[in-house]
Amino acid sequence: MGISKDLLEILACPKCKGEVLLNEAEDGLICSTCEVLYEIREDIPNMLIDEAIPLSKS
Repeated sequence: MGISKDLLEILACPKCKGEVLLNEAEDGLICSTCEVLYEIREDIPNMLIDEAIPLSKS
């Protein structure tokens, strides 16, 4: 089913409160400001800061 566009419009990064975008594979939300990926599991975004996956290697 995937995540709805209405939900995407209201979601924000819990760390910086910035915009999150659906990644290409549609299995995560990316915050480009914080450079992290929040996974989507069973159509539910996991927006826990401690479980975010860093995008940069530095």
